[in-house]
Amino acid sequence: MAFGTQDETDDVMNEINMTPLVDVMLVLLIIFIITVPVMKHAVNIDLPRASNVPQDPKPETVRLSVDAQGTYYWNEGRIEEKDLVPKLKAESAKNPQPELHIRGDKEVRYEKVATAMAAAQQAGLRKIGFITEPKVN
Repeated sequence: MAFGTQDETDDVMNEINMTPLVDVMLVLLIIFIITVPVMKHAVNIDLPRASNVPQDPKPETVRLSVDAQGTYYWNEGRIEEKDLVPKLKAESAKNPQPELHIRGDKEVRYEKVATAMAAAQQAGLRKIGFITEPKVN
């Protein structure tokens, strides 16, 4: 072994060794794959709670009809005008409060329908609707 001799091949390497570069890149890739999900920031949301309690039943509907002669009908059963307010008060006390649908004949005086509406308001009913028939051409 002689020092300084050129017998051995001391040629300059013309190619880059890619193996260490690939190893470093794979290690960096694994590090990023592991740390990216950890770095995500989650938004705090107050999610609704589910329950298996049955929902409130839909309130019943009371149909109050007024025929052409001014006679009142409570769900197709005849009722006297003096009994109208007590029946409406009894219905308004229910929970949930029923809806009142008023059907008035087109030949009846408006006074009879207005009396029924005033009685419903006096009794404390909050949901009042009118039933009409569509106009046929």
